[in-house]
Amino acid sequence: MKSNSYHFVLQDKSDYRDLAPVFPDILKIIFSENGHFVSPEEEESREMFIELNMADLEKNSKPEGYNRKALYRLLFPIGRKEFYIKTYSGKMSDVKRIGEMISEMLSTAKVKFEVKENFEMDF
Repeated sequence: MKSNSYHFVLQDKSDYRDLAPVFPDILKIIFSENGHFVSPEEEESREMFIELNMADLEKNSKPEGYNRKALYRLLFPIGRKEFYIKTYSGKMSDVKRIGEMISEMLSTAKVKFEVKENFEMDF
């Protein structure tokens, strides 16, 4: 099955904890694009999900990300200082649009990173 992805590879001394200031907004973009956790009734679940990821980031640990059955997933591979957006059915142009929004947030937060589109990973 073909997939499209947009990777953010952390560079230099940037680490997971550096994502903390912007990570709630990154998750909210993914939630919104997927139509998840958007109703007022789902606010408590959304906030709990954000808090669990933030607890990991504040300990400088790899967070869970968002790997639910959805159009877009936010994944943190084991053993790499990176994260990426992945879709199996979405268009690369949409993945790139979302990736560019996240890139802007990371740049504003002074996180050092490199972007790779449809980067092939070895498992």
